[in-house]
Amino acid sequence: MITFDKVDFSYTGKTQTLSNISLEIVPGRNLGIVGESGSGKSTIMKMALGLYRPDKGVISYQGSPLTFENKVFTKGYRRNVQAIFQDPYSSLDPRQTILRAIAEPLDSLGLSEGKSRDWTISQVKAALMEVGLDDSALRRYPQEFSGGQRQRIAIARALISRPKILLADEPVSSLDVTNRELILDLLLELGKKYDFTIAVVSHDLSIIAALCQEILVMNRGEIVERGTTAQVLGEPHDSYTKRLIQALPRLSSAH
Repeated sequence: MITFDKVDFSYTGKTQTLSNISLEIVPGRNLGIVGESGSGKSTIMKMALGLYRPDKGVISYQGSPLTFENKVFTKGYRRNVQAIFQDPYSSLDPRQTILRAIAEPLDSLGLSEGKSRDWTISQVKAALMEVGLDDSALRRYPQEFSGGQRQRIAIARALISRPKILLADEPVSSLDVTNRELILDLLLELGKKYDFTIAVVSHDLSIIAALCQEILVMNRGEIVERGTTAQVLGEPHDSYTKRLIQALPRLSSAH
């Protein structure tokens, strides 16, 4: 479980980007964080990845303060908490083959230590199959794939270490409608199969509703509404949440 306890953060030290943020990413409960650009939702993800440190408050993982100065803690955290991002092309090194890209976490996390190259290849093949691709992708490069295929590759890389939490930052916003639905279905299917929790940020409330059991609504660096998906969509209290719902022509069924 990842916990934010009264976290404040500012990029400049003057204007707060996050103010008094308290939340929990709880096993078995997919969490959606929704808000417009600049609301602070992606900053929460970056802080959960250790890219920023809070000015005030504490971020913890399984009860221990989040710190990347301890190598043992860092390796365990990186294995259990993985991420996918909005642009799968920029998150994949164009100089690496797909085999190398997906295998990289096995090496960096020490999971391939003492294993043969054949074992590594078999793990990558299995990861590709899980996301609907075959081993013909192994020797190819990211630029040879479509956007939807690249996001599948990014998912395979994130899940090869069998994390407990998957952080997803606008995971389908760069894809067309058809690929959005396919990737959302894939994430739900794999989440159930491997029992990992998804925490997703998006400006699109319909995407959050399709993936998550709980929703946080962000506005100007603050959480203005929280609750189950059914509660937030069915009985919103904050005027900003009401505007987000009214702006959508159709919402996917809440899970």
